Amino acid sequence: MSVNKVILVGNVGKDPEVRHLDKGVSVANFPLATTETYLAKNGEKVSTTEWHNIVVWRGLAEVTEKYVTKGRQLYIEGRLRTRSWDDKDGNKRYTTEIYADVMQLLGKKDDNGVPSQPSPASESFEKVSEPDFSQPEEDDLPF
Repeated sequence: MSVNKVILVGNVGKDPEVRHLDKGVSVANFPLATTETYLAKNGEKVSTTEWHNIVVWRGLAEVTEKYVTKGRQLYIEGRLRTRSWDDKDGNKRYTTEIYADVMQLLGKKDDNGVPSQPSPASESFEKVSEPDFSQPEEDDLPF
């Protein structure tokens, strides 16, 4: 038995890119930043930000298109997936992405640091069905 599980809470780095594929299938991707803060030996506060490439399909992509924007705080559950492609110079390239199965929109804070009212979409959304990875996409460029 093996487990491939990722849980993240972070902020969206830029507005999602949404593509509508054949047969009404939607896919969205966006960067999510998580930040770890700790005290260094000298007592100085240090923050380290890690960027994660998030991919959502079908119903989650549609929710993403409607409600997710740069700066929005999200809870993401998913799994790691690494894919490769050949770039225009023939070099093998790799990227690791989080394929999200569950996404929850979290409340944003206003300018005074007070949490805003949850949006109508502040509930969990789970995937409807698994995408078909048996056939490669039409283009070989990462999105």
